[in-house]
Amino acid sequence: MRTPKKRLEGVVPVLVTPFLEDETIDEASLRRMVDFAAELEVSAICLPAYASEFYKLSDEERLRVVKIAIEQAAGRVQVIAQSNHGSAMNALRLAQANVAAGADLISIAIPRQFAPSDEELLHYLKRVLGGVDVPCLVQDFNPGGPSIGAEFARRLRGECRNFDYLKIEEPLCAAKIQVITEATRGEVGILEGWGGLYVMELTPAGICGLMPGLAMADSLQRVFKLRRQGEAQESFRLFERLLPQIEFSLQNMELFIYCEKRLLQERGLLQTSVCRAPCFRPDAPTRRYIDELTERTLRLLDEERTKAARG
Repeated sequence: MRTPKKRLEGVVPVLVTPFLEDETIDEASLRRMVDFAAELEVSAICLPAYASEFYKLSDEERLRVVKIAIEQAAGRVQVIAQSNHGSAMNALRLAQANVAAGADLISIAIPRQFAPSDEELLHYLKRVLGGVDVPCLVQDFNPGGPSIGAEFARRLRGECRNFDYLKIEEPLCAAKIQVITEATRGEVGILEGWGGLYVMELTPAGICGLMPGLAMADSLQRVFKLRRQGEAQESFRLFERLLPQIEFSLQNMELFIYCEKRLLQERGLLQTSVCRAPCFRPDAPTRRYIDELTERTLRLLDEERTKAARG
C-alpha cells in the first residue's frame, strides 16, 4: 500500500468548489486556493466534500477538481480525494480514478440516504477501502441519527488496514473519541469536522486535527496548536473571536458554503461567491449581517497574520 508523505495533523481544510457567474467551475480560483493552503503548510486539503457542493457536481467534474488540485499542489500539500457515492460500486470507481490521478488519500462519506445496518455499512466500506492502495478517511455525517461507534471502527480497522482516519461531526463526543481511540489502539486518527466548532472541547480528548473550510484555516490552525500545547487562555481568546462567524454559518450546510465563499472572495481567493442552484440566497437583512461578520472576521485574520509575521 502507498504510504502518505506525513500523517494528518492540525487543520486539514476542505475546499469549496469555485464557480463563475454561469456556474461553471472556476479553475483559476481553485488553483489559488490550493496555493494558499500550501503556503499555510497544512498537511492536506480535501475535495470535493459536502462543503464543496459535491452533490451538485457531475462525476466528471468531481474527478476534474481533484486532478486540478493534485496538479497545482505539485507535492507541496497532500490531496485527499473525496469519493462519495450512494453505491459502493460507483464510490469505488471514483476512488480508483482519483488514486490513478495521484491522490494521496481517499475520503469516503458513509451513505445515509436510509438507515442501513452496521453489517451493510461494513460491506460498503470494505468494498471501497479494499479496492484502493492508499490511506483512507471515513466521514460519518449523520445529523438525523447516531454515527458509527467504537466496535464498528475496531472491526473496520481489523479488516481494512488502510482505514487510517475517521472524521466525526457531532456534539458531545469527547468520551466517544476516547473509546474509539482505545478500541483501535490509537491506529485510527480522529478529525473533527463541522467547521471546527468543537475544536476546543475535542483537542484534549485526543483528536489529531480538524477539517474546517479554508477561509479561516490559518487562525484555526493557531487555535489548535495553542490548545494542544496547553495555552488555554490564548487559544480561547482567539477562538472566541472566530466563533460568531462559525456559529452563524453552521445553521445549515448551504449557509455555511455561502458564508465560506464570501470570506474567501474577500480574501482574494475566489472571483465570485456563486453557488450552484438550488442554493441559499440570503435576503437583504441576512446579507447585510453576513457582510458585517465577514468584515469583522477579516480584521481578525489580518491582525493574527500581522502578529504571526512579527513572531
